[in-house]
Amino acid sequence: MGIKRRHWAWAAAPLALALLATTGCAGTQGAQARPTTAPTTSGALSTSVARVCAKPAAGPAKAPAGAVTVDPAVVGDLAAQTKSNPPNTTFWLRPGDHRLDPDRYAQVIPKEGDRYLGAPGAVLDGRRKNQYAFGGTARNVTIRYLTVQGFVAPQNEGVVNHDSADGWVVEHATIRNNSGAGLMAGAHQRVRANCLRDNGQYGMNAYTTGGRVGDLVVEGNEIVGNNTGDWERRQPGCGCTGGVKFWAVNGADIRGNWVHDNRGTGLWADTNNNDFRIENNVIEANDGAALIYETSYNAVIRNNTIRRNNWVEGRKAADRGDNFPFATVYLSESGGEPRIRARTDKIEIYRNVLENNWSGITLWENADRFCNSPANTSSGVCTLLVRDTDRCAEPAIAGAPLYADCRWKTQRVDIHDNRFVLDKSVVTCAAKCDRMAVLANYGTYPDWSPYKGDRVAEAITSKQHNRWHDNVYIGPWKFVAHDPSQVLDSGQWQGTPYRQDAGSTLDPRAGG
Repeated sequence: MGIKRRHWAWAAAPLALALLATTGCAGTQGAQARPTTAPTTSGALSTSVARVCAKPAAGPAKAPAGAVTVDPAVVGDLAAQTKSNPPNTTFWLRPGDHRLDPDRYAQVIPKEGDRYLGAPGAVLDGRRKNQYAFGGTARNVTIRYLTVQGFVAPQNEGVVNHDSADGWVVEHATIRNNSGAGLMAGAHQRVRANCLRDNGQYGMNAYTTGGRVGDLVVEGNEIVGNNTGDWERRQPGCGCTGGVKFWAVNGADIRGNWVHDNRGTGLWADTNNNDFRIENNVIEANDGAALIYETSYNAVIRNNTIRRNNWVEGRKAADRGDNFPFATVYLSESGGEPRIRARTDKIEIYRNVLENNWSGITLWENADRFCNSPANTSSGVCTLLVRDTDRCAEPAIAGAPLYADCRWKTQRVDIHDNRFVLDKSVVTCAAKCDRMAVLANYGTYPDWSPYKGDRVAEAITSKQHNRWHDNVYIGPWKFVAHDPSQVLDSGQWQGTPYRQDAGSTLDPRAGG
């Protein structure tokens, strides 16, 4: 894991209960001014916002019939009661701070179908001593109304569902102030109406060793202030931070979440993800991009409100003189692929409002990143079209079908009916925060690469069916095509040879 995101030759580059609180919680990271109350939407959209951190839903004040009561005064009672009871037991945690045994590896190992319900004020606290809260491989475990805090999972590991078991339901929980990821995800997992806040690396890490996570629902959560460990500073280019990271997830619905004030990227799908629907979210004030979809396939991104993202990371890049169009929605080697089964055969981005972010949408493809290339930072991983990575080698890679199938391609991306608003006085920038882009680098590496030169740049720009149309632009937008040196005005962008944004409305003189 830890996919580097850089842009040049070595780059990788209805849940009403969750929505009733009157204010949201504010993150603590970043130098820019941050919202301290829940947002209101602008433009034509009306997006419900998951405001759950300030007033989490309360659990049952009395033990349900048949439930086993867990006593916070008895250290390790939760783990012991779980061990001594059969599968499909309901456990009710009394109010108070529940502790595990002090051993770092002490944890709760549920049995299949176990259910954990927290009373109002029930907290499971790792006290910075225990690494994991809930682990093991039992299926169909439910956790509701419980606060989990103070655990110290190592980098790339998680606290709740540490072993990415299948079929877990996590609802109305607060998972906060842990190291690593607050929550891991297995197949058929449901993550609803939770507060995932101020965790050291991720709010959630959707990853399982040696397989793929399928049928994942992430709905109505507030995901805020994560990556307190600032891992990108500690390990530059690790690509290992954000609000939520998705790895090799096949089928995901990410809807109705409020993703804000995370240090780094808000939502990041990295490496062979497929069939995502990302809709009706509010994604705002994240230090980095709102959304990265990287070396992945087939997605619908619609009806989202995306604003004030990428101010920190975008500005850093501009200050160091980098002319790459660092974007708020960044598609890196990702596109539609009809041969991979999904609910769509393209990436469609529509009916979103993007307002006062650092730049807009960038479609990027690294000419040097493909299976078996040393420049592929997804080390040892190949596309979903090639099972035997060793086939991607000379001379066969230079011919069909491997020439096309050994690389992830940014293709069949359809961007339409969005509203892009930019007021530079709000973003406080003079330049480089105003870009929409489709581009690649000049291929150089390795020596046996069949993708040298500007072949990939020509393909992503002109041959891979990437299209902007019927959008509304307000503010002084610029456009980048082919490579970073080609910075265009709207007339050039809409004219020959690029012919982008047919039917779109552009008003460069209007403010935000």
